[in-house]
Amino acid sequence: MKKNLKELEGRIGYHFTNLRLLTQAMTHSSYANEHRLSKLNSNERLEFLGDSVLEVVSSDFLYHKYPDKPEGDLTKIRASIVCESTLAYCAEDISLGEYLYLGKGEDATGGRGRASIVSDAMEALIGAIYLDGGFANAKEFIHRFVMNDIEHKQLFYDSKTILQEIVQSKTEELLSYELLREDGPDHNKIFEVRALMGEEEIGHGTGRTKKAAEQVAAYHGILKLKNMEKEGLA
Repeated sequence: MKKNLKELEGRIGYHFTNLRLLTQAMTHSSYANEHRLSKLNSNERLEFLGDSVLEVVSSDFLYHKYPDKPEGDLTKIRASIVCESTLAYCAEDISLGEYLYLGKGEDATGGRGRASIVSDAMEALIGAIYLDGGFANAKEFIHRFVMNDIEHKQLFYDSKTILQEIVQSKTEELLSYELLREDGPDHNKIFEVRALMGEEEIGHGTGRTKKAAEQVAAYHGILKLKNMEKEGLA
């Protein structure tokens, strides 16, 4: 069940002058179709705008944060932060999926937790804040909820590659992923996976796809191996 949008304003620390912009940002195309609204009433145009604002703000942030990094490195970091899976991860911090207007079918099949839907809504929200309050307010939102903790977000994005490199540098044991559990109907499955270094479990994760679960397991594997290294155990 969708929650009250005033509560969302409290979560993000921004109050809209034009609440219709926030409503539109939270309106998925499935809801617009089901209620015979124009496609222009969905969040797709705001998503288009928010994507561009996010690119400018993230580029400016990274340019100043990393003055010694070349263009190629900055492009890679930006990609890791504005990709679908990382934006969905950011959206979880404000429980964005709980505030979406979804069609009944989309809602019933797990749309509130689908990375593609909540990441698009995150961009639409940025677009709505930009139109309602200007660039400075959109920038403040992006800095607070997207550009925070970027080192961990980079690890999350590149987790499988980074873990592979760490394991290869430490041991001749093979890195593998084992599917532990697969629950739910086809349209709303949950996968549980563990990352193994040889026979040893080093990370564990769940996700709505096998790939997403492996990404989470790899991320936890990286954190575990880095902690062991700090403590002189690896």
